[in-house]
Amino acid sequence: MEIERLNLKNSTDKREVSEFLSKFDLKFEEDIELTLVIRDGDKIVATASKTKNIIKCFAVEPKMRGEGITNILVTNILNQSFQEGISHNFVYTKPDNVAIFEGVGFKLIVKTDKVALLEIGNKSIQKTIENLKNRLSWKEGTKNGIIIMNCNPFTLGHQYLIEVASKSVDNLLILVVEEDRSSFPFEDRIRLVREGVKQFKNVYVEPSTDYVISSATFPNYFLRDEDDSALEYMRLDITITAEYFCKLLGISIRFVGEEPICPLTNRYNETMKEILSKYGIILTVIARKRVEEMVISASKVRELIKKDDYITIKELVPETTYNYLISEKGKEVAERIKKSNSVH
Repeated sequence: MEIERLNLKNSTDKREVSEFLSKFDLKFEEDIELTLVIRDGDKIVATASKTKNIIKCFAVEPKMRGEGITNILVTNILNQSFQEGISHNFVYTKPDNVAIFEGVGFKLIVKTDKVALLEIGNKSIQKTIENLKNRLSWKEGTKNGIIIMNCNPFTLGHQYLIEVASKSVDNLLILVVEEDRSSFPFEDRIRLVREGVKQFKNVYVEPSTDYVISSATFPNYFLRDEDDSALEYMRLDITITAEYFCKLLGISIRFVGEEPICPLTNRYNETMKEILSKYGIILTVIARKRVEEMVISASKVRELIKKDDYITIKELVPETTYNYLISEKGKEVAERIKKSNSVH
């Protein structure tokens, strides 16, 4: 048996591995960059794929388990990641496979009834949150809250949500989605949030890290895709926030804005109610800010950018965001928005 790298441009190869994965209730994902297979004769008996630093679509025929095949596949994929300069990797797999991956050095982050996320490399979720805790330096016994936002871009709606939330806690942590798959670059999004909340002295703005709304924990967020996997990704992402961020930082309240527009975000909020209650975390939903009858949202701002309606935009965003939007860098982003069909 030899390991083979599939040609992902070859439709026959893709169809063959897709059919193999379907036997394990797995779907070949379109963003996959590398797929390895092992054959017994002409037939695939094992496969694993990766996208950036995420290993997924892992499957081995039951009769081939215990033959060291997992080790061969994972070692080859990790070597490829190392050659690409990636030293921290995740694997997204079924709970039944957790022991297999722990056997080759992965550590479990979290699992739900249907999925598990593990990691290996020079980072860990515990160290990441410990570093965050040291930066925050909150006093013991305080009432702490959290909001997770994309802010694409930062609007008066975001600012209002933060203002209302900040009044009911001693400390409020804003995690800005770090994954750079939105219209506005992460470095600009987080800067605009920081500039827009300077007046709130108990608000702390930090990157979301690899562990919150990322390609590893919730890729559907960036695809706005509500396929069957969306609910499991939601559960995984929410559980990580509760089990690690809230527990280790002493956070007892998670705030969200009501969601009258996006079905995926609305479903995410509904799933949060179910999971957070198990951890004793309160979910507080705050009514969205409106201008007359219009709900203020980042998607509305992007829609207005496409129409070059900066007069209306000025009513929906803080001055710092508006000044950015009319700057040279903001105009470059606007041109990309006009050429794209981006929804996130």
